[in-house]
This record gives sequence, structure tokens and C-alpha cells, in this order.
Amino acid sequence: MALALTVMLITLFPFSLALNGIVYAAIPLLGICYGIFYDIMVPPASELFGLKHFGLIYMGLGNPTGALLVSGLLAGYAYESYDAEAAKQDSSACVGHDCFEVTFLVLAGVCGLGTILSIILTVRIRPVYQLLYSGGSFRLPQTPGH
Repeated sequence: MALALTVMLITLFPFSLALNGIVYAAIPLLGICYGIFYDIMVPPASELFGLKHFGLIYMGLGNPTGALLVSGLLAGYAYESYDAEAAKQDSSACVGHDCFEVTFLVLAGVCGLGTILSIILTVRIRPVYQLLYSGGSFRLPQTPGH
């Protein structure tokens, strides 16, 4: 998870600067990282919070809340503030990377924070997994003929 977040961080930073040709490399990398992230989040979410309200926790709170915060509030606010600034200068619309540069930088910062928190979670949960799986209780019994 930390690796996917680190790749997202590294990809979002030049994406915010709108370097020439970065879109061709950034979009596939971001898509792969989001796919990895959503696949990897299933086991920790179920083990840390249980299965009773798993659907609500995993798909009900995470995705809609993130979409509202990023798309609705952050990106909307960044666009409107730049558009209001452009209207003062008699410009017609927000065009170019300046409109959403702040949004990509904030997302890169969130990915950096997620990387740090993922490393902390890994360090803290490692002894629990060592206790669970060291006894061999999850292995199938071996018969002498095999």
C-alpha cells in the first residue's frame, strides 16, 4: 500500500506542474495505483474493523466521502477561486494547469501522509500477524503419505 501511495505521490507532483507529455505516463500509473490501492484495502479494512459493517466502512464511507471532499469541495473551490480571479482580469474562463494545480498538490500531500500512516500501521500490526501465523494454525494438516 505504501508503494502504491508513493508512486501516486511521485506521479501527482509533476502532473500538477503540467509538464509536457506527463499525461501519457501519469494517467496509466494513477489508474494502476488506484486499482492496487482498492484491492489491497480489503483485508486491512475487514481485519481492523470487522465484517459486520464491512460494506458501509469500505464502500459507503471511503469512496463517497473522498469523492465529495476532492471533487466537490477541493476541486470546485480551486476552480471557482481561480475563475473569480480570472474574471477580475477580464479573462473568459479557467484554462490550463493553473486551475487545478492546488488540487493536485493537495492530493500529493495526502498521498504522502497516507504513505507515512501506512508504514506506521505496518509496523504496529506486524506483531499481531506474527502471533497469528507463527503457530501454523492456518495450515492444512499433512498426511505421512504426501
